[in-house]
Amino acid sequence: MSEKIVKELEQQLKLKDFKLNSLLEITTAINSNQEVDQLIRIFEFILKEQLGFDKFILFNKQEEWNYLLKTGFKGKIKDIEVERDLFRFKDITVIESSPSSILNEFDVVVPIIHKEKPLAFLLIAGLEHQKLKVAETMTNMSFIQTLTNIIIVAIENKRMAKASIKQERLKKELEVASAMQKLLFPADLPSNIRMDISAKYKPRHEVGGDYYDFIPLGNEEYILCMADVSGKGISAALLMANFQATIRTIFHYQRFDMEFLMKELNQKVMRSAKGEKFITFFVAHYNADTRILKYVNAGHNHPFITNGKKVEMLHQGCIGLGMMDELPFINVGEIELQPNTTLVLYTDGVVELENLTENYFGLDRLVKMIHSYYPLKMEDLNNLIFSKLDEWRGPLKLVDDTAIFSCRFF
Repeated sequence: MSEKIVKELEQQLKLKDFKLNSLLEITTAINSNQEVDQLIRIFEFILKEQLGFDKFILFNKQEEWNYLLKTGFKGKIKDIEVERDLFRFKDITVIESSPSSILNEFDVVVPIIHKEKPLAFLLIAGLEHQKLKVAETMTNMSFIQTLTNIIIVAIENKRMAKASIKQERLKKELEVASAMQKLLFPADLPSNIRMDISAKYKPRHEVGGDYYDFIPLGNEEYILCMADVSGKGISAALLMANFQATIRTIFHYQRFDMEFLMKELNQKVMRSAKGEKFITFFVAHYNADTRILKYVNAGHNHPFITNGKKVEMLHQGCIGLGMMDELPFINVGEIELQPNTTLVLYTDGVVELENLTENYFGLDRLVKMIHSYYPLKMEDLNNLIFSKLDEWRGPLKLVDDTAIFSCRFF
């Protein structure tokens, strides 16, 4: 065997040993859960110190395209627009001539593609200074691509793991928030010889912005209310929790007339939401002895009273809370409830629920249902209404929080 062949075989063995050792070093670092910075340092060492490349940039898609590694490049990274300059490269490509002056500073583009989606691009320069021959280097560019792919996949897995942990933590926080929100709703609603009251609530997400309450004041007087925050999710739920706490505090320490109450609540909402959200709100004060119901409707879906045949909408009130620094007008409604009268409060998630043909469930359909099943207890009636709502939307998901609060006065 000639000396030349022996040297070539030795060179090939060295190259194979180098590849194996490089892969071992990278995989060991990955398996030992090294941080991204450490993985990048190992990758840089292999490219620069072991392969002899003196200039390279590794781009990776995170929130947006940015570089993970930059060595030997003196220009401005922002001058390279990845989608414009690099997306056309689908395979390892030698840059012989490019309209981009920056790309002309590099010799090779190594793309990392997964399911036709670019994950990373490695730009390499300095072929003439590397320790391996140029021909050997180009032959082994696929190995560099494999090594880059391993690094990028490991980094993506780390990001996904962190995102998963963050998502799990958020899920737990939402579960806690949901449990706490449920505690804000009244646990026991009365069902006795004077009244039968029941409510049902289904938030779109774990927490929502709908709210109802029943507050006994003593001496056969009660507060009934329902509200809906503009917007959805945690911010709406937090604003509503603050709003409910304010209402409870007000009625715990003292009583106000309706007009003063609305002014106070409007100021509270303005301070809390800073004009970014508003609350539609209906509040009623009921005296079971006199059977007088006083109410204010602050921009909420019109509640109604019915005896099973006739319907009267409760529309007296004002604009929604938090829309303006001062409420321009406040009208207080008053009505005497006849025996066996039902008061129905609801949020827009009920009447604005769409079906597959994009038709609303609608107020008329809600009223018709209540009249059709008027003898039912309020809890059974609410369950039936929600069952009909589920049938109406079919496979569609809820697009809004949904609440109904039914009160029958004997």
